[in-house]
Amino acid sequence: MINRSLSRVLALTALLVTTLGAVVAAGPPTSAATRPPRIFKNVAYAEAQPAGTHGHLLDLYLPAQPATTPRPLLIVMGGSGWFADDGKGYAPALAPYFTAHGFVVAGVSTRSSQQAKFPAQVQDVRAAIRWLGANAGRFEFDPGRMAALGDSSGGWTALMAGVGGTGVRAVVDLYAPIDFLRMDEHMLPGACAAFNRTFHLDACHASAMSPESALLGCPILICPERVASANPLNRLTPAAPPVLIIHGTQDGLVPLQQSRQLFDGLAAAGVPTTFYTVPGVGHNRNIVSADAGRATVRVAGERLIPDAAHPTYAVIESFLRAALLRGEASSLPHR
Repeated sequence: MINRSLSRVLALTALLVTTLGAVVAAGPPTSAATRPPRIFKNVAYAEAQPAGTHGHLLDLYLPAQPATTPRPLLIVMGGSGWFADDGKGYAPALAPYFTAHGFVVAGVSTRSSQQAKFPAQVQDVRAAIRWLGANAGRFEFDPGRMAALGDSSGGWTALMAGVGGTGVRAVVDLYAPIDFLRMDEHMLPGACAAFNRTFHLDACHASAMSPESALLGCPILICPERVASANPLNRLTPAAPPVLIIHGTQDGLVPLQQSRQLFDGLAAAGVPTTFYTVPGVGHNRNIVSADAGRATVRVAGERLIPDAAHPTYAVIESFLRAALLRGEASSLPHR
């Protein structure tokens, strides 16, 4: 017999999977919805620290037509190995699609590892979410329907926001690093040599100057406690929001095994989770382009689905809409 908590997870994950194709079937947006979004640039959600830097800024993209009811909000953070404070620069790629489909989009920057060490980046995204919640009415979105999306280190930031009790109700993670101490053992053949050349390192992710060591302010091999604190799975509770994971099989920077660990940990905690493994794709935001082939999908508590549709923007939108209905889904009857 399925116990009550597992049954609840199955009901929630079933809702997420069932709706993955709904937006695709709905067809393109109307001509009115394809107008350029209204944009608010370089809005400060906190004071600049240090002065003159940009990790305290966000941009907002609103649908062209003013809202009659509050819209959902998608918070977007781009990755840089934590070496840059321009994470909001990923949002322009996503804003045209998501504003045309009724979302407000916020591109959020956090401080780089050169400007502040962990947990400063987590503190930054929390501050941004607090600011957004306090200003939701001004920017026409519902503070109870906020989701976060990021790639690489931006995906890590989105996950840390999701497991941190910030009010984020869905997370989309594109190939984020999770367990820093286990990255090197799962790197693709030859990938560490290329990684060392790219970042001018001598010991792959274990190097004292690797992105992960720079974030923590210590070589990861000698500060395992800080590494553990930076692992989203170590902050996880069953109350965490649903997570959509997307990772390419040819990722030469963050090994695919990192997302497998994340999926397994979320599933074990009873968090509704969907995992797209995309063959032949590396560490690249085009992983969600419409023409990159097929993918394999795993769903927490369910089954492996081979040869599923590629995770396009429409698939992400469907996941977000289903996840933002989680409150209604949690009231489904138990089997």
